[in-house]
Amino acid sequence: MKFKEIKENIFYCGLNDADRVIFDELIPLEHGTTYNSYLVRGSEKTAIVDTMYPPFTEDYLKNLDEAGVTNVDYIIANHGEQDHSGSIPALLEKYPSAKVVTNANCKGNLMEMLLVPEDRIIVIKDKETLSLGDKTFEFIMAPGVHWPDTMFSRLVEDNVLFTCDFLGAHLPFEDLYAKCDEELISSAKRYYAEIMMPFRPMCKKYVKMIDEIKPEIICPSHGPLYNKPEFILDLYRDWSSDEAKNLVLIPYVSMYKSVEEMAFYVKEKLEAKGVKALCFDIIESDLGDIAMNLVDAATIIIGVSMVLASPHPAAANVAYIANLLKPKAKFASFIGSFGWGGDLFGKLGGMLPNLKVEIIEPVLVKGKPEKKDFEALDTLVNSVFEAHKKSGLI
Repeated sequence: MKFKEIKENIFYCGLNDADRVIFDELIPLEHGTTYNSYLVRGSEKTAIVDTMYPPFTEDYLKNLDEAGVTNVDYIIANHGEQDHSGSIPALLEKYPSAKVVTNANCKGNLMEMLLVPEDRIIVIKDKETLSLGDKTFEFIMAPGVHWPDTMFSRLVEDNVLFTCDFLGAHLPFEDLYAKCDEELISSAKRYYAEIMMPFRPMCKKYVKMIDEIKPEIICPSHGPLYNKPEFILDLYRDWSSDEAKNLVLIPYVSMYKSVEEMAFYVKEKLEAKGVKALCFDIIESDLGDIAMNLVDAATIIIGVSMVLASPHPAAANVAYIANLLKPKAKFASFIGSFGWGGDLFGKLGGMLPNLKVEIIEPVLVKGKPEKKDFEALDTLVNSVFEAHKKSGLI
């Protein structure tokens, strides 16, 4: 993508990466992603806001040349992770008088991770400003919404807010602005689930703060820009709220189909009672889809086979990820099948210390479920139904 003007003398200069299939060697990507960078020309100074993922540095510098950028005074680093900061060393070499503008936390990261010289860094504090002449940046510290070094940068006169990872989406684009369609909602929700959900209380805080600013345009570091900010802010209000939905998420792994049979039995019985339930075969499913449904689920039921007297590693991975993401779920349980014994639920339950959930009595069977096991599953279903009803979800 070439330079595109956002407002007068404010330009998008990022790049699409539609071929990338996994982010940080962890997060599956449906569509690839973007690395958003911005150029601001003031009457006296020129600044770049966030830079580029290192493998794309050569293309990035070529785009700057083709756009006639011959001088840069400031490189604003809203966050030190290399998908945003990775091209800073190349920019400092290309523009010898340029200085990196960032906060104290990010300064340390840039020096340690990219070997940026200390004398090329200007440290700013919360609400401090930087003049480009007829344009002024105000810096807003936003620690805890992703990394401790995260900050936002706001162009005061134009009321344009650069939010770095916050409010982003892994979604390549050609038109600058979000289409506010189902594809965007899905991509933004996956992004929130995988990256922002662990910081849900901080998300609520910064949505409220942005409400007070009332920016005209929001420019994140991944995905399209928002010239209708209320669209993404409304979504974040919902996702980061404390209110779960009438949804039961059932991720399962089934070595010999016994757990699968139990999972779909529970799903069918729950839906007959008016409780939405979603089953995900952990082996076949995209982990991002499971994470996205963790955003809303009031109840999580993990279905698991036993391997060598312990939970199947794929189910343990889901439990581990759920614990890291800290969803708003209120209830949890387990269903499982074993062959010769071991500690199935104790080990799995011990992997969920971050989830503030009430544990509903799990169901463990040996081999294939029988009549008494289905009766136990009926009891589990009734317990989930009553829990949702008592919580006002039904």
